[in-house]
Amino acid sequence: MKVGLCPPYFMERKMAKQSRQSVYEEKAEALLAPIAEANQVRIYDVEFVKEGQDYYLRCYIDKDTGVTIGDCENVSRALSDELDRVDLISEPYTLEVSSPGLGRTLTRDRHLSQSIGMQVEITGYKKLEAAGSKNAEGTLVSFDKESVTIADEEGKEMTLPRKEISVIRLALDF
Repeated sequence: MKVGLCPPYFMERKMAKQSRQSVYEEKAEALLAPIAEANQVRIYDVEFVKEGQDYYLRCYIDKDTGVTIGDCENVSRALSDELDRVDLISEPYTLEVSSPGLGRTLTRDRHLSQSIGMQVEITGYKKLEAAGSKNAEGTLVSFDKESVTIADEEGKEMTLPRKEISVIRLALDF
């Protein structure tokens, strides 16, 4: 064994350890699943974030006919009761339940899968080499673990490395 390197056993344990944020998100999503089904909505995303001094558990729900305020209210009340019952999150937080909106951010592979063939806007951390600027727009053609491919109006495809992308969202077309 070389000095300064972790033995494989410790590396595996370190990699297997999840962040508190991801544990809260996974468990909150598991609590939300039957509530969403009972209210005839789909879970779009769940995130636990710290903004300034405050923590937020944000749950985004969706349905084909559009999410109403009543849907958000019903899901929020039921989820709040369930979160209180299991005492999942130890620090004070604000629960928010809402629609992901029209210009929704595509953060997970399932979001990208559902958006194939749709117009997207992509912003890079810095200049996207393939696009020649920090921004790119086009029709989402495909994606994999390493890249996202979009096509412009003429059908010319551009493949962008995912590690260079900070945000992918549905384009708003008014």
